[in-house]
Amino acid sequence: MKVATKFEQIKKQINEACRKVGRDPHDITVIAVTKYVSTERAIEALEAGIEHLGENRDTGLIEKWNILKDKPCWHFIGTLQTRKVKNIIDKVDYIHSLDRLSLAEEINKRANHKIKCFVQVNVSKEESKHGLDPENVVDFIQSLRPFENIIVEGLMTMAPFTDDEKVLRKCFKELRELRNQVQACQLDFAPCTELSMGMSNDFMIAIEEGATMVRIGTALVGEDG
Repeated sequence: MKVATKFEQIKKQINEACRKVGRDPHDITVIAVTKYVSTERAIEALEAGIEHLGENRDTGLIEKWNILKDKPCWHFIGTLQTRKVKNIIDKVDYIHSLDRLSLAEEINKRANHKIKCFVQVNVSKEESKHGLDPENVVDFIQSLRPFENIIVEGLMTMAPFTDDEKVLRKCFKELRELRNQVQACQLDFAPCTELSMGMSNDFMIAIEEGATMVRIGTALVGEDG
């Protein structure tokens, strides 16, 4: 199925989710996760009107960036090894996986401008997932004050892979409440206005619970062809 057709379906689902909770669909940013598809498929996504692309490996991002340059807004959404920051820092607009001080130090050192970052939170506390424990988030963000090249744009989480709507809602609601705690601190370097949560299987629930950015791969760009 063409990306344009899938995008129209996604937008209808976003409209429905927003209608249920009284939100404006224009407040939702769709990030097409292109990590499993070719550059040609990513180009098709851009031609369909998608402006934001997400990659989770430095090699995949560099490969596509070398062709697409700054046509899309680039999001690095995967675990970022400190030693690989230098490979992507001048190519991305957002980093969704800030979860430790050593990574913040490297981002700050390598960046030549302010980088919008999401602090990754392991709300579900699954051992298989990266991210800070929720109770450590506020202190961690406070510790980022000295880093002049880091802006904490928001929080990111990955919900458990489950069909249990109660589990999903609990996860997304906890991240929203945590975001509100950070906002209440009124930190100039951490406006924390955004919530990056929700993927192909759960983005409608995430939107109902406050997501402002949804990371959609399979349901949007899917397989090539």
